[in-house]
Amino acid sequence: MLTSQLQVEYAYSDNSLDPGLFVESTRKGNVVSRANSIGSTSASSVPNTDDEDSDYHQEAYKESYKDRRRRAHTQAEQKRRDAIKRGYDDLQTIVPTCQQQDFSIGSQKLSKAIVLQKTIDYIQFLHKEKKKQEEEVSTLRKDVTALKIMKVNYEQIVKAHQDNPHEGEDQVSDQVKFNVFQGIMDSLFQSFNASISVASFQELSACVFSWIEEHCKPQTLREIVIGVLHQLKNQLY
Repeated sequence: MLTSQLQVEYAYSDNSLDPGLFVESTRKGNVVSRANSIGSTSASSVPNTDDEDSDYHQEAYKESYKDRRRRAHTQAEQKRRDAIKRGYDDLQTIVPTCQQQDFSIGSQKLSKAIVLQKTIDYIQFLHKEKKKQEEEVSTLRKDVTALKIMKVNYEQIVKAHQDNPHEGEDQVSDQVKFNVFQGIMDSLFQSFNASISVASFQELSACVFSWIEEHCKPQTLREIVIGVLHQLKNQLY
């Protein structure tokens, strides 16, 4: 713009300048000015490719990191589901009731809820069986202890008999023992028959307990035994 103004001033100052040259110079100055303005404008509008490349690479890195995290999460979730599935498969193999055919569902695959319920039922059954076996073991231990005591007592009796082989020759016979037992039972049966009613099982039970409380006291039994022995003694002697 400054060049065109100088050319205009020079043209007016120099009278010998050709008017055609003045017009041509003015036109060229305008063209140069427009070219300079267009160049500056286009230069200012050109984007910074270096910054865009860095932003693109950073964005690509971010997307890659997100993809890796998503992939790791998917793999972990798949492993968890596979572990749960293996657990249910193991339960169906271990629990016997899961292997039995359930006619209510036909040949369909057992659901997870049914597998869990059958597993719970089977565990409860095992707890009951364990408790029952523990009670049986306790009973057997008591029986073993009682048998050991009886064994010791019988060994003492045998040893005493071996040390005194003639002891007991003057003991009463088995017939006398039976007579004593028969006399005791006859006396008890008389009171039992007089006290017991058999109209119903409930009445029988009540009468039995009442008879035991009244006629089977230690003092009453002692008197019965002494009476039978005296009676048998009078018969023998």
